[in-house]
Amino acid sequence: QVQLVESGGGLVQAGGSLRLSCAASGSIFDINTMGWYRQAPGKQRELVASITTFGRITYADSVKGRFTISRDNANNTVYLQMNSLKPEDTGVYFCRFLGYGRDYWGQGTQVTVSS
Repeated sequence: QVQLVESGGGLVQAGGSLRLSCAASGSIFDINTMGWYRQAPGKQRELVASITTFGRITYADSVKGRFTISRDNANNTVYLQMNSLKPEDTGVYFCRFLGYGRDYWGQGTQVTVSS
């Protein structure tokens, strides 16, 4: 049974930083894309950033220049470094591992940015 476990969320003041981690437990292979999504209260879940096995990275326009995604393939872990956080970054952050016939989601970690 594969599980994705996120960590690193919390409460931070505007302008601060947080680093999210997502590690997979269990047997996992053939993962092409790792990504981070977020869902703010009353809003749809949206893509924040993703990274492929070959290092192709995509960022939401709202986080470009502030967030950095990286991955450790050997340990099936993906990270999201979040700098210059804004109140509008508040939400539940979910990691996702996507491969051929495989789609795994984490349980989510709360990020709250106070003004």
